[in-house]
Amino acid sequence: MFDVLKTYLSQRAVLTKDQFDLIESLVVELHLNKGDLLQREGDIAKYGAFVTKGCLRSYVVDDKGKEHVVQFAPETWWLTDLNSLINGVPSLYFMDALEPTDVLLLDKSSNSKLLQQIPAFAAAFNAGQQKHTFAKDQRIIASLKAPAEERYQNFLRTYPSIAQRVPQHMLASYIGVSPETLSRIRKRWAQKN
Repeated sequence: MFDVLKTYLSQRAVLTKDQFDLIESLVVELHLNKGDLLQREGDIAKYGAFVTKGCLRSYVVDDKGKEHVVQFAPETWWLTDLNSLINGVPSLYFMDALEPTDVLLLDKSSNSKLLQQIPAFAAAFNAGQQKHTFAKDQRIIASLKAPAEERYQNFLRTYPSIAQRVPQHMLASYIGVSPETLSRIRKRWAQKN
């Protein structure tokens, strides 16, 4: 599992063998079966999760019990509730595995240690946070302004590896449409391409 993270980090920073050894000593491997929860709403996040195989999702549940997908995390994506992890507040999110999934977990103190001791790791972490913030801002703007078909196209650009792996009702939830509307969009999209 660690080789996937090593490759990911190597594409973003120059790290020594000793630095990789330190990172490897701090991450914890975890296998999740389809449907297993990584985190529940109300729990305080203990880890950031790096997906080496499979796919996670984060979602919220409204007062009527309806799930609203916030993010998918396929291979080489990180998933955490950063506010909960850093500030020790209850998480707003559920996180679960959409398929058998392997993750590497990094707790808050280990992450802080890596940020302090490995400047290249800190630079890669900060760049990733900026990219995540930008993507989240773009998604918020799109959900307010863009038509449903454009939101679907954005999903395909953001998550090309999982468009066919995610159940239609979850994809519909992510882009903010009904499953029936998504079915019509997919049909039109298939006819165009």
